[in-house]
Amino acid sequence: MKPVAITLTAIAALAIAAPVSAKHFPHHNPARSHSAQCTPVTTTQASGWFDSFNQAWATKSPAAVTALFAKDAVLLATLSNRPRTAPAAIEDYFVTFLKKSPAGTIDTSTIKIGCNSVTRVGTWTVKLTDAATGKVTDVKARYSFIYKPENGTWKIDHLHSSMMPEPTA
Repeated sequence: MKPVAITLTAIAALAIAAPVSAKHFPHHNPARSHSAQCTPVTTTQASGWFDSFNQAWATKSPAAVTALFAKDAVLLATLSNRPRTAPAAIEDYFVTFLKKSPAGTIDTSTIKIGCNSVTRVGTWTVKLTDAATGKVTDVKARYSFIYKPENGTWKIDHLHSSMMPEPTA
C-alpha cells in the first residue's frame, strides 16, 4: 500500500474549496463580534450569581428560578433526561425539583469572562430533602453555568449539571 502524501498546496485547496460560514458556527460571527459592545462584569459579580440562584431555589418558586434564565436558555439538569430549551420546560423541571428543597454549595469553581459571556464551571454539592421522610441526600455533581446579558441583566444562558460518574468521599 502506498503512503498518501498531503502537500500544503492540497490543504490550501481544500480550505478554499470548503469555506466555513457563520451558519456552521452561529455563535461565532466575526463581523458581529467586532461591533459588539461588551457588558462589563467582574469575577466577584459572577461569583454572586450563584448565591442569587441558590436563594431562588430557597423560595421554592419555579417562576423565581426560571426568571434567572435567558429566554432562549438551555437547561441540562441533573435529575432529568430531557433537555429543557424553552422557559415553560425549564419551569416545569423546577416544579418537581424544588419539592426536594435543594440547597447548593460550590466545591470548586473556575470563572472565565469574555465579551458578553461568563462561564463558571466546577463541582458542587446539592442537598436534597425527601419531603415524605425528611432524609437529606448529598448529590455530588459537576456543573457548567454560562451567562449572557439580556435586557441589561445577566441571565443563565446554559446550565448543565451531572452527577459525578465515580464514587466520591
